[in-house]
Amino acid sequence: MNAYLMPTAGGLLIGLSALVMMAGLGRITGISGTLFEALKNPGANLWRLAFLLGLIAGTALVHYVGGLSIPEPRNGGFLLAMVGGLLVGFGTRLGSGCTSGHGVCGIGRLSMRSIVATMVFMASGIATVSIIRHLIPAGGLL
Repeated sequence: MNAYLMPTAGGLLIGLSALVMMAGLGRITGISGTLFEALKNPGANLWRLAFLLGLIAGTALVHYVGGLSIPEPRNGGFLLAMVGGLLVGFGTRLGSGCTSGHGVCGIGRLSMRSIVATMVFMASGIATVSIIRHLIPAGGLL
């Protein structure tokens, strides 16, 4: 599949899923909130578990059918991945939601809190890439 078509199709499907979730269940499609609620009370949240499993199964299906390979992880290992995951979780709780909740659903609802949060996410990402690529010598961090 065309390198430009995959991200476009993915973005359209994310937007469609957010629309269907809001129209069908009256709920915002924030992944961190969905995951937190599903883990808090799994029996009462079967739709959340199905939604999360669908994300994983859909991704696996696209990779399998499309013949896409999973990128090799960078050197850093399991510990670095765990620390990164914990930092993402902390940031998600600190920001009252994740990029999908704020960026896709919040901006779509014209939520000022989500607009500001998304601007902070983007600025943080740009700053991180700038530091890693331009200020740290090659091979100096990992």
